[in-house]
Amino acid sequence: MTFRLRAVRALALLAGFYLLGVVLLAAMAVLDWLLVTRLFSAGAASFEGMILTVTVLLALAIVRGMVVFLRAGRLGPVTDGVAVTPDEQPALWEQVRAAAAATGQQPPDELYLTAEVNAGVAEHSRMLGLIGGRRRMFLGLPLLAGLTVPQLRAALAHEFGHYGNLDTRLGGITMRGRKAVMRTVELFATGSTQWHRIIGSLYMGYARFFLRTSQSVARGQELAADQVAARYAGRDATAAVLRALPVLGAAHAHYRDTYATLGAPVGALPPAGEVHAGFRRMLDARTEEALAELASGRRAPRPHRYDSHPPTAERLALIEKLPDDASARAGGPDDGTAALSLLGDRERVFAELEARTLTPQAAALPRMSWDELVTARAAADAESWSRPLRLAVARAERSVEQGGDAAPHRRRDLAAEDVADESLPGLPEVLDAFDRGLLWMAVADRLPKPPQAARLTGVSARNFVRPRVFDGLAGMVHLHLAAAGLTTPDIAWAGRPGLALPEVWERGMDEALDAAVADTPDTAPLRALLAGTDRVALPEPQADAERRTI
Repeated sequence: MTFRLRAVRALALLAGFYLLGVVLLAAMAVLDWLLVTRLFSAGAASFEGMILTVTVLLALAIVRGMVVFLRAGRLGPVTDGVAVTPDEQPALWEQVRAAAAATGQQPPDELYLTAEVNAGVAEHSRMLGLIGGRRRMFLGLPLLAGLTVPQLRAALAHEFGHYGNLDTRLGGITMRGRKAVMRTVELFATGSTQWHRIIGSLYMGYARFFLRTSQSVARGQELAADQVAARYAGRDATAAVLRALPVLGAAHAHYRDTYATLGAPVGALPPAGEVHAGFRRMLDARTEEALAELASGRRAPRPHRYDSHPPTAERLALIEKLPDDASARAGGPDDGTAALSLLGDRERVFAELEARTLTPQAAALPRMSWDELVTARAAADAESWSRPLRLAVARAERSVEQGGDAAPHRRRDLAAEDVADESLPGLPEVLDAFDRGLLWMAVADRLPKPPQAARLTGVSARNFVRPRVFDGLAGMVHLHLAAAGLTTPDIAWAGRPGLALPEVWERGMDEALDAAVADTPDTAPLRALLAGTDRVALPEPQADAERRTI
């Protein structure tokens, strides 16, 4: 069966969707007619009235599903993207128009820049795509930041290929039908009665049948669009886009989790526009190998059984079989120029996108420079790490004062007592408590533990608690050095943001902390480092070096 015939078969399935609705409506109409004319009895009036009410509600839901089905493909307002016109971004629109012309299509009526690692096209169509309308294109700024100009040409040609390839014209109906079927299933799945869910299960069964039948059409449409991209932008650029997408997706997720939300614990945002613009800084600072490591550490999403996209490996294999036709590369060889360079007034664009994507609550937060965010976040993290240890030391000290003995089997259990923040011990007092033998006698027992670790004793208990003591002590050291003015913020786009410590601390801190939390604590190395802090010069920030993360 040819691709066109498979698309026609999918179109027939759409008619089957309406046939299912008509059959259900007819069955409920017959039931209501029998109840009113043949089966009505005074004794069962309430039950029959309930049946009539349910059937009317179900009929309304079915009719609504049909309307939703017909309206699939209608475009609503765009609230998460920035509209750009040809006058505002002529270089970008030039590439869009060239790709449209190469695929025999009209340019989009609207072009939006979004915050996603993706590109897409949409059309305000009617009758499930039989009647076309206004077109939109969406380009993610993170995608532009990660692709070169020739690779962007391939991505644009792929999107237009969904419309430009002659075999995909009916395939477009299929794709809209897939979306419409799922929207109708969701409508019934959220129904308020058990009968809604029963009817919804019938539609779900039909949806599975439709998706299985139309999957080959949908996947063939993607492969056809890949061929269009390769003919226009070249085999290598098209394959490079497919390889880059998972890497860029992982890198963008890392950027959001590490940098864009850096100020979340302290209630602050990066400078205006930098919530999204900082991603390009991270990409510029990292090698391709470093970016690939971010993707290798993420589990690939499980493919959906009805996924409309073929596996990436299959798409790459087909593309790499194509000849390396140099004439297909519309813009010449890939010179590595970032697609983001096509944008003019980038700072304004990033700021406008930020305004559209941030919630009102987030947009109202104060702004800090990247260095200020690093410093504030480091202080907040260090305080969070150190507070449980300081609280445990304070409670252990109070137990000794009130009970005269800190041994776990004889002391009073004061773990639940509140200790005022101003009375929490500082770093010298904590080290003094370690020297007096309180760490493993009383302090460790008062550190918070999950229920499954509460029954550990002996070596197992010490090994479980030791990393928490280490982190708490490290947090206090960072707070001490920051208060002494011996740290500098390092945004570390190539690593992880944190504080740069004096060189002597970078060399000896871990060993000194290990000695302080050993089975027999030795605080002398840490005290020696502390004693020399007033003679240490400030470290120079090194943006490309790995830094101790707080």
